[in-house]
Amino acid sequence: MPANLTPEYFKAEKWYREATTNEEKILAVEQMLRVMPKHKGTDHLKADLRRKLSKLKEAPAKKKSKQTDIFYVPRSGAGQIVLLGTPNCGKSSIVAALTNAKVNVADFPFATGAPVPGMVTFEDVPIQLVDMPPITADYIAPGQVGTYRNCDLIAIVIDLSADVAEQVQICMDFLESRNLLIDGKTGETDEHGNVLGKRAFCICTKSDIAKPDALQKLKKSCRRPFEFVEISTTSGAGMDKLATALFNLLGIIRVYAKPPGKKPDMDEPFTLPAGSTVMDLATAIHRELAEKLKFARIWGTGVYDGQNAQRNHVLNDKDIIELHFS
Repeated sequence: MPANLTPEYFKAEKWYREATTNEEKILAVEQMLRVMPKHKGTDHLKADLRRKLSKLKEAPAKKKSKQTDIFYVPRSGAGQIVLLGTPNCGKSSIVAALTNAKVNVADFPFATGAPVPGMVTFEDVPIQLVDMPPITADYIAPGQVGTYRNCDLIAIVIDLSADVAEQVQICMDFLESRNLLIDGKTGETDEHGNVLGKRAFCICTKSDIAKPDALQKLKKSCRRPFEFVEISTTSGAGMDKLATALFNLLGIIRVYAKPPGKKPDMDEPFTLPAGSTVMDLATAIHRELAEKLKFARIWGTGVYDGQNAQRNHVLNDKDIIELHFS
């Protein structure tokens, strides 16, 4: 009986062939099993894949090599946002415009050969922005998937002055074939706790030289309800909106700590996921001391100044919190 394998299966198979780490291979094989048609024609293939998966999981962890993994980017700031795009789409220009990172901005493709992190400051919040080597329909740098797997947010960079449909197709094929996007089928983690999907949005570059209908064409070409931020690093159009979007899309809030009897520290806020509580803040300050939290006072949204707040009180952006411990 023929297997009649689906396009989703072949995408997962390609993901497996291109995987460079044991962890990515495991995720790819699990996806192949997940999307494989369930009938007698796939029984032998299913058994082969399960044996392969078992061997991958039983394989001893590789000893750490003295060689540095260039695609490992330690997180810094309130969140890590990694850029994704095709050659000459404007990724490096964005990082150069918003950060002090030493990026190689050039008119020829593949000028960026490794991740280049820089720090964007939105008001008083530092956000890490990472430039990346470009991808094409035929080439992705080995190890590149891991950088996207470990970030907080993926920024898909599209050049509005070029073929937007082709760029979107390449980027979406890369992301979807590797389960890198959160959607109805892919969550933040799989049933085994492995990190999978990430949230994403689009940065639309070169708006100053694009045709008037370029953004509309891009939205029609994109099969996901992304947020689109239109910019030009040359004219500066939209760059202020981009910094704001980076903060908002990370889904974080900033909270200022006020020592009892003293003025609040308004220079270095704590950044927490939106929806965090007073107890979450106490834990972020000192995990062990948090258990001794007696009460808190709050200045901010929806409260009167100095109001007592319960442990489960949900915090808002720019709230000031005074914690009292027993």
